[in-house]
Amino acid sequence: MSQQLPPEVLHLIDAALSEDQAFNDPTTQTLIPDGVVGDGVLRAKAQGVLAGGAVAREVFLRIDPALDVDLLLDDGSDLTPGTDIASVRGSAASILRAERTALNFMQRMSGIATATDQYVRAVVGTPARIVDTRKTAPGHRFLDKYSVRMGGGYNHRLNLADGILIKDNHLAARAALEEPLGAVVRHAIAQASHTIRVEVEVESLEQVREAVDAGAHIIMLDNMDVDTMREAVAIIDGRASVEASGGINLSTVRAVAETGVDLISIGGLTHSTDALDISLDLEFPE
Repeated sequence: MSQQLPPEVLHLIDAALSEDQAFNDPTTQTLIPDGVVGDGVLRAKAQGVLAGGAVAREVFLRIDPALDVDLLLDDGSDLTPGTDIASVRGSAASILRAERTALNFMQRMSGIATATDQYVRAVVGTPARIVDTRKTAPGHRFLDKYSVRMGGGYNHRLNLADGILIKDNHLAARAALEEPLGAVVRHAIAQASHTIRVEVEVESLEQVREAVDAGAHIIMLDNMDVDTMREAVAIIDGRASVEASGGINLSTVRAVAETGVDLISIGGLTHSTDALDISLDLEFPE
Protein backbone atom coordinates (compact mmCIF):
# COMPACT_ATOMS: atom_id res chain seq x y z
CA MET A 1 0.00 0.00 0.00
CA SER A 2 1.23 3.46 -0.82
CA GLN A 3 2.45 5.49 2.13
CA GLN A 4 -0.21 8.05 1.14
CA LEU A 5 -3.28 6.43 2.69
CA PRO A 6 -6.73 7.36 1.34
CA PRO A 7 -9.00 9.60 3.44
CA GLU A 8 -11.37 6.76 4.40
CA VAL A 9 -8.47 4.86 5.98
CA LEU A 10 -7.24 7.92 7.87
CA HIS A 11 -10.78 8.46 9.20
CA LEU A 12 -10.92 4.81 10.25
CA ILE A 13 -7.60 5.12 12.10
CA ASP A 14 -8.80 8.23 13.90
CA ALA A 15 -12.05 6.50 14.86
CA ALA A 16 -10.14 3.50 16.20
CA LEU A 17 -7.85 5.70 18.30
CA SER A 18 -10.86 7.60 19.63
CA GLU A 19 -12.61 4.32 20.44
CA ASP A 20 -9.57 3.21 22.44
CA GLN A 21 -9.28 6.64 24.14
CA ALA A 22 -5.61 6.58 23.17
CA PHE A 23 -5.10 10.19 24.26
CA ASN A 24 -6.68 9.57 27.66
CA ASP A 25 -4.70 6.62 29.02
CA PRO A 26 -4.38 6.90 32.81
CA THR A 27 -2.12 3.85 33.02
CA THR A 28 0.51 5.39 30.76
CA GLN A 29 0.00 8.89 32.16
CA THR A 30 0.53 7.60 35.70
CA LEU A 31 3.47 5.27 35.12
CA ILE A 32 5.50 6.47 32.11
CA PRO A 33 7.16 9.93 32.26
CA ASP A 34 7.17 11.89 29.02
CA GLY A 35 10.95 11.82 28.69
CA VAL A 36 11.32 8.02 28.66
CA VAL A 37 12.50 6.75 25.27
CA GLY A 38 11.73 3.25 24.04
CA ASP A 39 12.67 0.97 21.13
CA GLY A 40 9.78 -1.15 19.88
CA VAL A 41 9.79 -4.00 17.38
CA LEU A 42 6.68 -5.36 15.70
CA ARG A 43 7.38 -9.07 15.36
CA ALA A 44 5.51 -12.01 13.84
CA LYS A 45 4.67 -14.88 16.18
CA ALA A 46 3.12 -17.11 13.52
CA GLN A 47 3.62 -18.07 9.89
CA GLY A 48 1.68 -16.03 7.38
CA VAL A 49 1.62 -13.12 4.94
CA LEU A 50 2.07 -9.49 5.94
CA ALA A 51 -0.46 -6.75 5.29
CA GLY A 52 -1.03 -3.44 7.03
CA GLY A 53 2.47 -2.05 7.51
CA ALA A 54 1.61 1.46 6.32
CA VAL A 55 -1.58 1.49 8.39
CA ALA A 56 0.26 0.52 11.57
CA ARG A 57 2.87 3.17 10.84
CA GLU A 58 0.19 5.83 10.45
CA VAL A 59 -1.37 4.83 13.79
CA PHE A 60 1.91 5.52 15.59
CA LEU A 61 2.40 8.83 13.76
CA ARG A 62 -1.19 9.87 14.49
CA ILE A 63 -0.37 9.53 18.18
CA ASP A 64 3.05 11.19 17.93
CA PRO A 65 4.52 12.57 14.67
CA ALA A 66 7.94 12.60 16.34
CA LEU A 67 8.12 8.80 16.50
CA ASP A 68 10.60 7.17 14.12
CA VAL A 69 8.79 4.27 12.45
CA ASP A 70 10.71 2.07 10.02
CA LEU A 71 8.90 -0.58 7.96
CA LEU A 72 11.33 -3.48 7.51
CA LEU A 73 9.17 -5.53 5.12
CA ASP A 74 6.77 -4.80 2.29
CA ASP A 75 3.16 -5.93 2.44
CA GLY A 76 2.81 -9.33 0.78
CA SER A 77 6.02 -10.61 2.38
CA ASP A 78 6.08 -14.08 3.91
CA LEU A 79 6.34 -14.20 7.69
CA THR A 80 7.66 -16.86 10.05
CA PRO A 81 7.69 -16.78 13.86
CA GLY A 82 10.32 -14.29 14.95
CA THR A 83 10.32 -12.21 11.75
CA ASP A 84 10.82 -8.49 12.48
CA ILE A 85 8.23 -6.42 10.63
CA ALA A 86 8.82 -2.84 11.77
CA SER A 87 10.66 -0.82 14.38
CA VAL A 88 9.49 2.23 16.25
CA ARG A 89 11.64 4.53 18.40
CA GLY A 90 10.73 7.52 20.50
CA SER A 91 8.49 8.38 23.43
CA ALA A 92 7.66 5.15 25.25
CA ALA A 93 4.36 6.67 26.35
CA SER A 94 3.39 7.37 22.73
CA ILE A 95 4.35 3.86 21.64
CA LEU A 96 2.23 2.33 24.39
CA ARG A 97 -0.79 4.47 23.52
CA ALA A 98 -0.64 3.39 19.87
CA GLU A 99 0.36 -0.25 20.38
CA ARG A 100 -2.99 -2.01 20.54
CA THR A 101 -4.65 -0.09 17.71
CA ALA A 102 -1.65 -0.58 15.43
CA LEU A 103 -1.60 -4.30 16.17
CA ASN A 104 -5.35 -4.65 15.71
CA PHE A 105 -5.11 -3.33 12.17
CA MET A 106 -2.02 -5.30 11.23
CA GLN A 107 -3.20 -8.56 12.78
CA ARG A 108 -6.58 -8.47 11.00
CA MET A 109 -5.10 -7.45 7.67
CA SER A 110 -2.32 -10.04 7.84
CA GLY A 111 -4.85 -12.70 8.83
CA ILE A 112 -6.87 -11.95 5.69
CA ALA A 113 -3.74 -11.99 3.52
CA THR A 114 -2.65 -15.28 5.06
CA ALA A 115 -6.01 -16.97 4.54
CA THR A 116 -6.11 -15.76 0.94
CA ASP A 117 -2.61 -17.08 0.32
CA GLN A 118 -3.70 -20.53 1.52
CA TYR A 119 -6.58 -20.62 -0.97
CA VAL A 120 -4.41 -19.30 -3.80
CA ARG A 121 -1.82 -22.02 -3.16
CA ALA A 122 -4.56 -24.64 -3.11
CA VAL A 123 -5.63 -23.88 -6.69
CA VAL A 124 -2.19 -23.44 -8.28
CA GLY A 125 -2.11 -24.99 -11.75
CA THR A 126 -5.79 -24.33 -12.46
CA PRO A 127 -7.21 -21.27 -14.27
CA ALA A 128 -9.32 -20.28 -11.27
CA ARG A 129 -8.83 -16.99 -9.45
CA ILE A 130 -9.66 -16.62 -5.75
CA VAL A 131 -11.86 -13.57 -5.17
CA ASP A 132 -13.41 -11.92 -2.14
CA THR A 133 -16.96 -10.72 -1.46
CA ARG A 134 -18.63 -7.70 0.16
CA LYS A 135 -18.81 -9.62 3.45
CA THR A 136 -16.33 -7.29 5.11
CA ALA A 137 -16.19 -5.65 8.53
CA PRO A 138 -18.18 -2.38 8.41
CA GLY A 139 -15.81 0.47 7.67
CA HIS A 140 -12.94 -1.86 6.77
CA ARG A 141 -13.93 -2.58 3.14
CA PHE A 142 -10.91 -0.87 1.58
CA LEU A 143 -8.42 -2.51 3.96
CA ASP A 144 -10.05 -5.95 3.83
CA LYS A 145 -9.98 -6.04 0.05
CA TYR A 146 -6.44 -4.63 -0.07
CA SER A 147 -5.37 -7.46 2.23
CA VAL A 148 -6.90 -10.03 -0.13
CA ARG A 149 -4.72 -8.66 -2.93
CA MET A 150 -1.65 -8.88 -0.70
CA GLY A 151 -2.41 -12.58 -0.28
CA GLY A 152 -2.50 -13.11 -4.05
CA GLY A 153 -6.28 -12.96 -4.47
CA TYR A 154 -8.49 -10.67 -6.51
CA ASN A 155 -11.32 -8.31 -5.66
CA HIS A 156 -14.98 -8.81 -6.52
CA ARG A 157 -17.14 -5.66 -6.38
CA LEU A 158 -15.75 -3.04 -4.02
CA ASN A 159 -19.28 -1.75 -3.47
CA LEU A 160 -22.77 -1.86 -4.95
CA ALA A 161 -21.87 0.69 -7.63
CA ASP A 162 -19.16 -1.51 -9.15
CA GLY A 163 -21.44 -3.70 -11.22
CA ILE A 164 -24.82 -5.39 -11.58
CA LEU A 165 -25.14 -8.63 -9.62
CA ILE A 166 -28.59 -10.16 -9.91
CA LYS A 167 -29.16 -12.43 -6.91
CA ASP A 168 -32.02 -14.65 -5.80
CA ASN A 169 -33.96 -11.87 -4.08
CA HIS A 170 -33.73 -9.66 -7.16
CA LEU A 171 -35.03 -12.53 -9.26
CA ALA A 172 -37.84 -13.18 -6.76
CA ALA A 173 -38.86 -9.53 -6.93
CA ARG A 174 -38.98 -9.60 -10.73
CA ALA A 175 -40.75 -12.97 -10.72
CA ALA A 176 -43.55 -11.24 -8.82
CA LEU A 177 -43.89 -9.17 -12.00
CA GLU A 178 -44.02 -12.40 -13.99
CA GLU A 179 -40.59 -11.80 -15.52
CA PRO A 180 -38.38 -14.92 -15.98
CA LEU A 181 -34.63 -14.98 -15.35
CA GLY A 182 -33.65 -14.51 -18.98
CA ALA A 183 -35.82 -11.44 -19.32
CA VAL A 184 -34.34 -9.98 -16.11
CA VAL A 185 -30.81 -10.40 -17.49
CA ARG A 186 -31.71 -8.84 -20.83
CA HIS A 187 -33.41 -5.93 -19.07
CA ALA A 188 -30.31 -5.32 -16.92
CA ILE A 189 -27.99 -5.40 -19.93
CA ALA A 190 -30.20 -3.01 -21.87
CA GLN A 191 -30.37 -0.50 -19.02
CA ALA A 192 -26.75 -0.70 -17.84
CA SER A 193 -23.95 1.65 -18.78
CA HIS A 194 -21.58 0.20 -21.37
CA THR A 195 -18.87 0.13 -18.66
CA ILE A 196 -20.85 -2.16 -16.33
CA ARG A 197 -20.90 -5.94 -16.54
CA VAL A 198 -23.96 -7.96 -15.60
CA GLU A 199 -23.65 -11.04 -13.38
CA VAL A 200 -26.47 -13.37 -12.37
CA GLU A 201 -26.65 -15.95 -9.60
CA VAL A 202 -28.08 -19.32 -10.66
CA GLU A 203 -28.98 -22.45 -8.73
CA SER A 204 -29.77 -24.99 -11.45
CA LEU A 205 -28.65 -26.05 -14.91
CA GLU A 206 -31.94 -24.76 -16.31
CA GLN A 207 -31.09 -21.30 -14.96
CA VAL A 208 -27.56 -21.63 -16.39
CA ARG A 209 -29.04 -22.11 -19.86
CA GLU A 210 -31.40 -19.16 -19.42
CA ALA A 211 -28.59 -16.91 -18.21
CA VAL A 212 -26.12 -17.74 -20.96
CA ASP A 213 -28.78 -17.48 -23.68
CA ALA A 214 -29.72 -14.04 -22.34
CA GLY A 215 -26.13 -12.84 -22.68
CA ALA A 216 -25.06 -12.57 -19.02
CA HIS A 217 -21.42 -11.53 -18.77
CA ILE A 218 -20.76 -13.54 -15.60
CA ILE A 219 -22.72 -16.51 -14.25
CA MET A 220 -22.43 -17.35 -10.57
CA LEU A 221 -22.99 -20.99 -9.68
CA ASP A 222 -24.48 -20.86 -6.21
CA ASN A 223 -23.99 -23.83 -3.86
CA MET A 224 -23.67 -26.40 -6.65
CA ASP A 225 -21.83 -29.69 -6.21
CA VAL A 226 -18.73 -30.19 -8.36
CA ASP A 227 -20.40 -32.53 -10.85
CA THR A 228 -23.14 -29.99 -11.53
CA MET A 229 -20.53 -27.21 -11.78
CA ARG A 230 -18.67 -29.23 -14.39
CA GLU A 231 -21.88 -29.60 -16.42
CA ALA A 232 -22.57 -25.88 -16.08
CA VAL A 233 -19.09 -24.98 -17.34
CA ALA A 234 -19.68 -27.21 -20.38
CA ILE A 235 -23.04 -25.58 -21.09
CA ILE A 236 -21.60 -22.07 -20.84
CA ASP A 237 -18.67 -23.11 -23.04
CA GLY A 238 -16.74 -19.86 -22.79
CA ARG A 239 -19.70 -17.59 -23.56
CA ALA A 240 -19.53 -16.03 -20.08
CA SER A 241 -17.16 -15.97 -17.14
CA VAL A 242 -18.09 -18.57 -14.53
CA GLU A 243 -17.95 -17.95 -10.78
CA ALA A 244 -18.38 -20.62 -8.11
CA SER A 245 -19.74 -19.50 -4.75
CA GLY A 246 -21.22 -20.85 -1.55
CA GLY A 247 -19.88 -23.20 1.09
CA ILE A 248 -16.40 -23.55 -0.43
CA ASN A 249 -13.53 -24.16 1.97
CA LEU A 250 -9.87 -25.17 1.86
CA SER A 251 -10.70 -28.85 1.69
CA THR A 252 -13.01 -28.43 -1.32
CA VAL A 253 -11.57 -25.48 -3.25
CA ARG A 254 -9.21 -27.56 -5.38
CA ALA A 255 -12.00 -29.80 -6.64
CA VAL A 256 -14.07 -26.72 -7.44
CA ALA A 257 -11.18 -25.15 -9.36
CA GLU A 258 -10.73 -28.32 -11.41
CA THR A 259 -14.29 -28.03 -12.78
CA GLY A 260 -13.02 -25.23 -15.03
CA VAL A 261 -14.63 -22.23 -13.32
CA ASP A 262 -12.90 -18.87 -13.75
CA LEU A 263 -13.58 -17.39 -10.31
CA ILE A 264 -14.09 -18.81 -6.83
CA SER A 265 -15.53 -16.37 -4.30
CA ILE A 266 -14.81 -16.99 -0.63
CA GLY A 267 -16.75 -14.90 1.89
CA GLY A 268 -14.75 -16.34 4.77
CA LEU A 269 -11.61 -14.51 3.65
CA THR A 270 -13.00 -11.35 5.21
CA HIS A 271 -16.05 -12.17 7.33
CA SER A 272 -14.51 -14.75 9.67
CA THR A 273 -10.76 -14.74 9.22
CA ASP A 274 -8.37 -15.43 12.10
CA ALA A 275 -6.05 -12.60 13.11
CA LEU A 276 -2.36 -13.35 12.60
CA ASP A 277 -0.40 -13.34 15.85
CA ILE A 278 1.89 -10.28 15.88
CA SER A 279 3.36 -8.63 18.96
CA LEU A 280 5.21 -5.46 19.90
CA ASP A 281 8.29 -5.94 22.05
CA LEU A 282 9.40 -2.73 23.80
CA GLU A 283 12.94 -2.24 25.12
CA PHE A 284 14.59 0.67 26.83
CA PRO A 285 18.12 1.78 25.86
CA GLU A 286 20.50 2.29 28.74
